[in-house]
Amino acid sequence: MDRFSALATELKRTLPGLELREEEPMRGHTTFRVGGPARLMALPGSRKEAAAAVRAAAEKGIAPFFLGNGSNLLVSDAGYEGFVLKVSGLDRVWEANRRLRAESGISLARLARAALGRGLTGLEFAHGIPGTLGGAVVMNAGAYGGEMAQVLVSVTALDLDGNIQTIPAEHCGLGYRKSIFSDGQRLVLEARFQLESGDPDAIRARMDELAAKRKEKQPLEYPSAGSMFKRPEGYFAAALIDQCGLKGFSVGGAQVSEKHAGFVVNRGGATCADVLELVRQVQARVQEQTGVALEMEVKVLR
Repeated sequence: MDRFSALATELKRTLPGLELREEEPMRGHTTFRVGGPARLMALPGSRKEAAAAVRAAAEKGIAPFFLGNGSNLLVSDAGYEGFVLKVSGLDRVWEANRRLRAESGISLARLARAALGRGLTGLEFAHGIPGTLGGAVVMNAGAYGGEMAQVLVSVTALDLDGNIQTIPAEHCGLGYRKSIFSDGQRLVLEARFQLESGDPDAIRARMDELAAKRKEKQPLEYPSAGSMFKRPEGYFAAALIDQCGLKGFSVGGAQVSEKHAGFVVNRGGATCADVLELVRQVQARVQEQTGVALEMEVKVLR
């Protein structure tokens, strides 16, 4: 019996209510809709289950890969010979004194609606970002002038030994698409936000305005992982790619979006290999023609 089979046996014994899946196709867990199977996946329904699963994995010498909505993730066609812990079941939200508190598996759309429902402003920018709160904290997600760092108060996280710690936002290392959680050594369990009272009609109008902008400018009709590349200092990745005549460029089922050159989309049947080869060729062309090196924003799990 190998480590993963032993871990599955242990989790079934000690956590009979925990949802476990073996050889789980990852294409169903990423917004790109590509990826082979994960050897073992756990979907905890509570913080207690998540902590116990991480401790059990540590005892077997296994470091889990923490997964939210898979909206910034590309998984190898061969899959992942590892343990994935998906936090979508941790999705509660609370509010007290204009402080919103939410678990990491809640979608950003639902979190923004929860703020709206309580007449709180500050999270409108997050409404159209297709990820979970946990991933948004890890990446300091942002759009249209807003980002997590502007409203975050603290983060409660679980380390690989199963210890839980609450960290003030100023100690979270929040920068452009990064934080202290970016190394995958801690699982974000919960975050707290300081928001302001606002007019619900104005909040809703701003959310509707941003949704219309996204629909107009982004290829939401195709599977993708959002922006494929980080913004190079002093430039915009999409403008550079467009300048190099690469809108519509394809490799297999992967394509540089014809609507927004910063997006790579799955036009149907794309593989991880297609996407990575397309990215390689785009990077080479942009480097050759503009001298700018594009860095992938999307994580690759192999």
